Amino acid sequence: MDDDFRNHFIATNLRAPLTSVRPLVGHIRDQLQLSNALAGMITTLPLLAFAFISPFVPRLGRKFGIEFMVLCAIIFLTFGILIRSTSGTANLYIGTAMLGLAISVCNVLLPSLIKREFPRKIGVMTGVYSISMNLFGAIASGISIPIMMKSGYGWQGALGIWGILSFLSLFFWMPQMKKQHHLKAADTYIKPTQAKVNLWRSPLAWQVTLFMGLQSLVFYVLIAWLPEIVMQQGISSDQSGWLLSMMQLAFLPFTFIIPIVAGRMSDQRLLVSITSILLITGILGLLYGGSSLIILWIVLIGIGGGCAFGLAMMFFGLRNENAHQAAELSGMAQSFEYLLAAIGPMLFGYLHDVTNSWDSPLWLLVGAALLLFVCGQGAAKNRFVSSSN
Repeated sequence: MDDDFRNHFIATNLRAPLTSVRPLVGHIRDQLQLSNALAGMITTLPLLAFAFISPFVPRLGRKFGIEFMVLCAIIFLTFGILIRSTSGTANLYIGTAMLGLAISVCNVLLPSLIKREFPRKIGVMTGVYSISMNLFGAIASGISIPIMMKSGYGWQGALGIWGILSFLSLFFWMPQMKKQHHLKAADTYIKPTQAKVNLWRSPLAWQVTLFMGLQSLVFYVLIAWLPEIVMQQGISSDQSGWLLSMMQLAFLPFTFIIPIVAGRMSDQRLLVSITSILLITGILGLLYGGSSLIILWIVLIGIGGGCAFGLAMMFFGLRNENAHQAAELSGMAQSFEYLLAAIGPMLFGYLHDVTNSWDSPLWLLVGAALLLFVCGQGAAKNRFVSSSN
């Protein structure tokens, strides 16, 4: 079995266990008699795990090897899914924390693995990795309620079914362990002649990190609040749900297309400019464009978000010289990304409560899109973090 298939099969596990729970939060809250704050922690806890664990993952990958760490993560993920799906509030949060830790390891190390194994096909492989991850995330979100209603196992069954996918991943990944020993002996994870780079002092690393964080902020805020925003403009609740799905459908293909296009360019500043224009136009459309063109604004935001995500993933491979730097940059950027993803929707909701309007929060997103342009112009230049200090 090809290495690229194994890598991308692992990628199918990195969103589905998270997105499958979002439509079920209300049912879980009612059955376990949780407060709204505790129910919100079901989706926030994994993001916090990503934020605080990601910086430490590259060190573990360097010490124990990428293949071994990914194997441990998938085992941990499988047990986390199963524990989360059993009865009891404690098991719900323990399992959620476990799968958050497991996914954070794979989030950081798989871009590094792509850099190491496919240095001449980074764009194509990143595109397939991105579409695999996001497509299964969208599928999981869409089928959670039907599975809960028809399986007879309630929300536990709708969440637990994804343990089958992670369990299968173990069998597909096991042959990689033979390669792990070979690579460790050859010491190809990082060359001794390449000096260690302090990414926290690298302007380029911070530009990539801010780009990753800002695109995540825009995406997670809109995932959380878009239905409420459009309902204020007279859109029904049923239609608002379809508009959210439309945004995600517009998002998906560009997570695949943009990495391929970006990989064939020595400089991605034009793509960054197009991305920012799409996002700003779509958000301003929500503000002032009226409900008659609401579908256009939603599609523009979805395309812009997909472009931003694809570029962010590509920067991990393009802005460094080896797999170790790719892992370090991935860990740094994703830590900041998920911290913003965790606090962004709360800040957005707070601004709405204070102003009793969506105008100020949406202008905040316009500001984020402008900052995305500024940071992206630096992140898209053809250079490496090792030479940007």
